[in-house]
Amino acid sequence: MFREMRLKREALEETAVKEILENGTSGVLALQGEDGYPYAVPLSYFYDGKDKIYFHGAKKGYKMDMVKQCDKASFCVIGQDQIVPEEYTSYFKSVIAFGKVRIMKDEKEIRSAIEKMADKYHPAGTTEERNAAIDSEWSILGMIGFQIEHISGKQARELIKK
Repeated sequence: MFREMRLKREALEETAVKEILENGTSGVLALQGEDGYPYAVPLSYFYDGKDKIYFHGAKKGYKMDMVKQCDKASFCVIGQDQIVPEEYTSYFKSVIAFGKVRIMKDEKEIRSAIEKMADKYHPAGTTEERNAAIDSEWSILGMIGFQIEHISGKQARELIKK
């Protein structure tokens, strides 16, 4: 169903793929947009360390409309992008995941996901601060769950030599 990476020697090991997802702060979610145009939107996220990624946003808007329209998506995170001008290249590491997206409905599941996301982006924050921030946005908060079906990571061939 999913294509194999053409240049297999540039593939990242599973541990490196997970490390990029765990340490990344943003990525690009690609959805099927209107009139056949792709819709790719940069988002912060939380990765559960296994096979799920979570995104937050408003309950209403284009992103949510497109998720309702088609549940297939991809998500890309760039873990490294070191420009090397004299070589006319970039020493990169990136991950791309393919899977199914859904608008989360269960309030306990939403609360758990947004708390984990809040802890990721503000680990020094107190429980009280985190809960106050979440509660202040709760009425408009929408969460998207992404179930990973296929994932791969790639690195520049120059990094393999090092």
